Amino acid sequence: MVKHGLDPGQQRTPEYLSARDIHNRKQALGRVASIASSKLDQLFALVGNSGCGLVLTDNQGVVVDHRFKDADMETFHDWGLDGGADWSESAQGTNGIGTCLTERREVVIHRDQHFMANNIAMSCIGAPVYGAEGEIVAALDVSSARVDQTEAMNGMISELVRQAARGIEADNFQAVFSGARVLVVNEPGDSVALLAANADDIVIGATRAARRALDLQHEGTLKPVPLSDLTGGDKTSKGFERGQHAAVMRALVRADRNVSLAARELGVSRATLYRRMKRLGITG
Repeated sequence: MVKHGLDPGQQRTPEYLSARDIHNRKQALGRVASIASSKLDQLFALVGNSGCGLVLTDNQGVVVDHRFKDADMETFHDWGLDGGADWSESAQGTNGIGTCLTERREVVIHRDQHFMANNIAMSCIGAPVYGAEGEIVAALDVSSARVDQTEAMNGMISELVRQAARGIEADNFQAVFSGARVLVVNEPGDSVALLAANADDIVIGATRAARRALDLQHEGTLKPVPLSDLTGGDKTSKGFERGQHAAVMRALVRADRNVSLAARELGVSRATLYRRMKRLGITG
């Protein structure tokens, strides 16, 4: 932590941003903050009774939302985990929030693994939350100062934190691409690997896990790509003909095999549709 100029033995009084700053940061999170709220409630219902506190930060490590038992509120405030606290690595050194944001992965920082001496009583379990364009938008953290909190218990809580973070990602992605068809990428493991495709089967969005699995750009607005290019479908004229075949068959099924009605739906003449059906090997 030399690069941050921190002294691990320094006793620091927690500093908090103003209510206005907290509000602005939460507003900047937009839909993610709203979606995360219900996930925080669900996770807190599982871990809150064991003396754990739960916080959501923005991508700078500043706490914008939290869940504490009333009896624990003062304790967590004194530890610097209340709204507006800065838990970036530059402010606190190694910790569950700042380190998961820096290393872009789930982490468990158990007691004396913290950099600052005044944090070593805690166990902190953090996970980054990725946005719809593959960028880190937030971090989720569960902290506890129970003396009987074991590393095995931390491991179980870590899985709950990871699931909650991925749940926020999935719900946010589906909300962003609510007008698209969302598909699950068959990736080993249980990451949230989702694609969003429009009506023309052009992929217009992908979660971070899907981008990694399919070797797409890691972050930013996704360059549109045909779904078949990613799924190994036929990219030749045969693939185009299969698309036409499917479109004609859908029209015929909707028209109960009435060629005139199907032609009207497709916007072509009855004769044109017959010629196309012959070329595609579709019998009337």
